[in-house]
Amino acid sequence: MARQRSILSLILVLLATFLISCGGPSIATPPPTYTQAQLVKIQEYIPEIQAVRDRSQELQKLIQTKQWIKVENFIHGPMAEARLSMNYITSNLLPKDQSAARELVRDLLNHLIKIDQAADVGDTNIALNNYVAAFADFDQFLQLLPQTSSQSEESKA
Repeated sequence: MARQRSILSLILVLLATFLISCGGPSIATPPPTYTQAQLVKIQEYIPEIQAVRDRSQELQKLIQTKQWIKVENFIHGPMAEARLSMNYITSNLLPKDQSAARELVRDLLNHLIKIDQAADVGDTNIALNNYVAAFADFDQFLQLLPQTSSQSEESKA
């Protein structure tokens, strides 16, 4: 009986030692942040995206006046370039933001395709609805981008 108690005690000591060694203080990892190189790459492409965003009224007027060739030129030119810039930026975002950014770029492409198809058949309503959705994607994408000191100073001015 004494032998069983000593074996049981030894097992309990080993179990307690194992549990204590596994339950040590955890090391707090800092949240991921942007490196200076990532911020520089992101800042390089923002003006191209913002320039197309600022021209949104131009596309709306082209759709409303049914200038379909110019609509197609606009979505295949400046908007396609902006979408490409958005793809470049996405790879430099934090991992938690990358999936949302990829989804927004994919949605933007789908809206551009629908605008192009509407232009082919001359459907103003479908083109305008997708125009609104496309620029909503632009706005959501721009909100995902990190705020830098130069951006916050511009928004205060």
